[in-house]
Amino acid sequence: MAVKIALPKGRLMRRTAALLQMAGWGLDGYHEKARFYHLASPRFTDVSAKIFHERDIPIQVSIGNYDLGICGGDWLAELLAKYPSSALVKIRELGYGTGSLYIVTSPQAPADSVKGTVRIASEYPNLAESYALKKRLSRFSIFPVWGGAEAYPPENATLALVRARNEAEIARSGMEVVGKVLNFSACLVVNRHSWESKDLNQVVASICDHCDTLPPEEESLVEESSATEAPAQYLPVSDGALRLALPDGHQQEAMMTLLGRAGLVLDDYPSASGNRRPTINLEGVTVKVIRPQDMPLQVANGNFDLAIGGRDWLLDHRYQFPTSPVKELLDLKMGWVKVVAVVAQDMPAADVLGLRRMIENKAISLRVASEYVNIADKYARDNRLGQYRIIPTWGATEAFLPDDADLLIENTQTGSTIARHNLKIIDTLFESTACLIGNSRTKSGSRKASLIRSIIETLRAAVEEV
Repeated sequence: MAVKIALPKGRLMRRTAALLQMAGWGLDGYHEKARFYHLASPRFTDVSAKIFHERDIPIQVSIGNYDLGICGGDWLAELLAKYPSSALVKIRELGYGTGSLYIVTSPQAPADSVKGTVRIASEYPNLAESYALKKRLSRFSIFPVWGGAEAYPPENATLALVRARNEAEIARSGMEVVGKVLNFSACLVVNRHSWESKDLNQVVASICDHCDTLPPEEESLVEESSATEAPAQYLPVSDGALRLALPDGHQQEAMMTLLGRAGLVLDDYPSASGNRRPTINLEGVTVKVIRPQDMPLQVANGNFDLAIGGRDWLLDHRYQFPTSPVKELLDLKMGWVKVVAVVAQDMPAADVLGLRRMIENKAISLRVASEYVNIADKYARDNRLGQYRIIPTWGATEAFLPDDADLLIENTQTGSTIARHNLKIIDTLFESTACLIGNSRTKSGSRKASLIRSIIETLRAAVEEV
């Protein structure tokens, strides 16, 4: 009987690969530079493995798409906090990928900040809500974010629920621990129905028998070097300051080049120590570094006046909130990608019209996987793709085809990664570049509005230099 296992990429990949190697699985393609997401084991010929973003694994196992999975106990707890009756069972902890979830705040937060409405930012919204209810907070709001929640207190949130290896790591980020929510490590999980109906004993034993002999986990060089870094410095922010959000991730080097041409100098961006509050040589402007996916909503809510992020995430936000006050102020003509519709290479559809005809002929319900949930939903509706279901993902979206989705809405620069995974593009939705976004409700004639116009023109001149 066929057995399917979901394996993690990212932080748990190296140690999981070592464990499976000790267990004799022979997954030669499972490593940090893996070119394919579908793997087979020479030892267990009836087992098929697939690589996912770790956050997707508990979901895929709970709904029965996969029999087994390896993921962090933090994401297991996040799913069970909302769906306690899920068909998801933890077999055992694997002894690596250890850490804790902490409730943290800024040292600059007012002493009475928890007396009003407590705002909690986190990429673990279900656990954040569970914490608030357990503490019997009379009024609270949960702000789901894609990451970097520690950047939000004290100006944009009262508390944050974040992951860290230990409290020393929290201190290095310039935050203070309020409480600990959870200790976790990597764990092996199983779908309850698969556990009852399939013989998984040999596969499970091969993993569990080697957990205790896995060599001790080593601290990374980044963690060792960051221990000597000074904590992030939190400077008081005046009420009239202009708040600018800059992106984390792979766009930072290109962003520095653009800002440098504009004569804007940032200190500690990109930051080797993880500082999310760089300083800028522009009087009256404060900067925070957040995820591009979070920028449109944060600008709409008034937490930031300006942000530099992708047009793709701006459109995804506006499709969900058509009356949002967020608007594009300037195309920065960098960070170019295409947002495309992708299917398996052997699907008998060359374009979206062919896909629609295939759906009508076979009377199937289409599964659409994407990080761009609202763009994917609008695309399926606009193209009349019949009954469909949107599957939210957090990366490694190519892994979903063809077994776990029929259509992807994905971004690409060259299309080479898509082709390498035996997939094909059947439509281009739009092209996306980095852009400066702002709030249309900013009062005209104010000092802040004048500063915004000055920044727009400064960046426009830098863009036109190229």
